[in-house]
Amino acid sequence: MKKILVLNGPNLNLLGTREPEQYGRTTLADVEAMCREAGERLGYEVECFQSNWEGALLDKIQEYGRLYKEGKALGCVFNAGAFTHTSVALHDCIKGVDGLPVIECHVSNVHAREEFRHKSWISPVAAGIVIGFGVQGYLVALDALVRTRAT
Repeated sequence: MKKILVLNGPNLNLLGTREPEQYGRTTLADVEAMCREAGERLGYEVECFQSNWEGALLDKIQEYGRLYKEGKALGCVFNAGAFTHTSVALHDCIKGVDGLPVIECHVSNVHAREEFRHKSWISPVAAGIVIGFGVQGYLVALDALVRTRAT
């Protein structure tokens, strides 16, 4: 069974408690369970990974780049959190794995928020973007990944 990575960056471990008026009350554990269940229904194994450390995210993307080339992975749904707006390293990593489809995902509508959140280093190398649908956006991203990338 092919795998899909659901990758979450800094502070996403605080979902459900951090600014619930902005991000809702659903926890990351809830999101991960929801994604695993959706993946199973779609015929894929979903691996969830969260880190506050940029290097751990880079390592995971590179791992899935290898799995993708081996035909063992379909792609990645990635909420890079604040690294979206700051990380050239993540941009270069996604670009460097050459082919791994990455769907950028954000819980809130970043374009309706502070101006510094309007710039994404992930968007130019993403296969698609899902923004502003709350945690349901993860399911939209998973579905889009499967519909557009499954062979």
